[in-house]
Amino acid sequence: MKNILLIILLSSAIACTAQTYPLRTFTEIPENTYLKDTNNELQGYEGVWKGTWNNRTIFITFKKNYYIYDNVLKYYKDNLIGKFKVLDSNGNILFDNTNISDDKAKIWGGKFRKVDDKYSLSYVDPDLCFTSGNIRISFTDSTKTKLNWNLYLGSNMITDECPYYNTVPFPEALPKEIVLTKQ
Repeated sequence: MKNILLIILLSSAIACTAQTYPLRTFTEIPENTYLKDTNNELQGYEGVWKGTWNNRTIFITFKKNYYIYDNVLKYYKDNLIGKFKVLDSNGNILFDNTNISDDKAKIWGGKFRKVDDKYSLSYVDPDLCFTSGNIRISFTDSTKTKLNWNLYLGSNMITDECPYYNTVPFPEALPKEIVLTKQ
């Protein structure tokens, strides 16, 4: 009980001392501050989204994570994580990471982009030889029921250690471009 109380007090002390900025802060952010979803902008993205491409159906679930520490940028932030399931035209599961823990999610959010107002996410898939890329999402209109999705794959080097080395075509877990509909 003492340990739980100590953890709560320590977390509260850190949260109280951290300076808070809104998600749409486009200036340099000092270390140990908090980029907070003060306007609840991520809430509209939360939930299950569905789309169809290349005779496949994808279900992506976005969930908001609160007060996550970014080891690279050295500050706390609210962001989205994404988990997905992909089915072929017969309903067979091709990819499914919906049951992995949140800290192992293959899709996680960055922040809103100043240039085009899209929300930017990162994608790294250890199960597909560390295929990686950047995803940009944005609503198509004010109803927030349709979501534009664009995946920009990185320069992924596939070595002979990869189980899919020389596999043609290389497995694609995610569409490059799609409009998703909120379920």
